[in-house]
Amino acid sequence: MLSYPATIPLSSRTLNHLAARIRGHRKQRRSRWRRLEPGRQALLALAHLRNGDTYTRLAAGFQIGVATAWRYVQEAIALLATAADDLATAMGRIRRPAYAILDGTLIPIDRVADQRNSGKHKHHGVNVQVIADAVGRLVWASPALPGSVHDLTAARTHGIIEDGGCRISGSWGDRLRR
Repeated sequence: MLSYPATIPLSSRTLNHLAARIRGHRKQRRSRWRRLEPGRQALLALAHLRNGDTYTRLAAGFQIGVATAWRYVQEAIALLATAADDLATAMGRIRRPAYAILDGTLIPIDRVADQRNSGKHKHHGVNVQVIADAVGRLVWASPALPGSVHDLTAARTHGIIEDGGCRISGSWGDRLRR
């Protein structure tokens, strides 16, 4: 099997941030020897998250087992999730500027037995609602829902907007109420 180098369009600051979180987590748990050092584990996780590389391809490239690649990626995702704001904090942050951006996106996935096809996109996926500030920086991302769920329904499900009103005040909230 041949392996190849790949690039990830992310800054080294992102890699160092995740590596520091992994290092701190290992130190807190008093973790013993691991196959990959924290920086390499962070690179593995970011390659999966950003480029969509499969666990099989990552395992071959990093010379580890597929189960180890999966476990390392899941550990990194859990560490990133603990650092994320909850919806209430995110809503507080976006009330300050003049407006914010709410958008839903369909993330393609491999077919799962209980997952329905997204009607519009004609492939299997999950719907994730994203709130960004006025310059486009990510403020909050929702848990995934089936891809067939409409964006407005997903926003209501997550409590971003409510029937008869909106948790967001100002002109942006007025537009969402319509």
